[in-house]
Amino acid sequence: MKIVLASDHAGYSLKEEIKKHLSQYEVIDCGTSSPSVSVDYPVYAKKAAELVASKEADFGILCCGTGEGIMMAANKVKGIRCGVGYDLEVTKLLRMHNNANMVSFGARFMNVNDVLNRVDAFLSTPFEGGRHQKRIDEVTQIEKENH
Repeated sequence: MKIVLASDHAGYSLKEEIKKHLSQYEVIDCGTSSPSVSVDYPVYAKKAAELVASKEADFGILCCGTGEGIMMAANKVKGIRCGVGYDLEVTKLLRMHNNANMVSFGARFMNVNDVLNRVDAFLSTPFEGGRHQKRIDEVTQIEKENH
């Protein structure tokens, strides 16, 4: 499995902890490379999301201060379904019901160990399909109409 990671300066340390945790996977780090220089999260979200959308990576994990801004930016890339993994159950549901291919985390508001557990849950939880596929198709249709 190939996982892409990206963060802004606020999410850098959390991204680095996730990277260490994912040593059994092939990891592509799209940056940023330092917590000491303020950077714009959309730049890094776009890089990571494009790799997931093109299927060069299986999943993406994003980090910023809240998890919200970087998630919004990633969702602007056609084919991306990203949500904030703000607790374990929601993180599982992102995969089960929404077939999310990216997840984001807020470094300023989330405990590292909780995030690592959510990362594991995100990567190991399958999409249920069934009634949820119709909704994913509807989301995809909206995306087609607006791109």
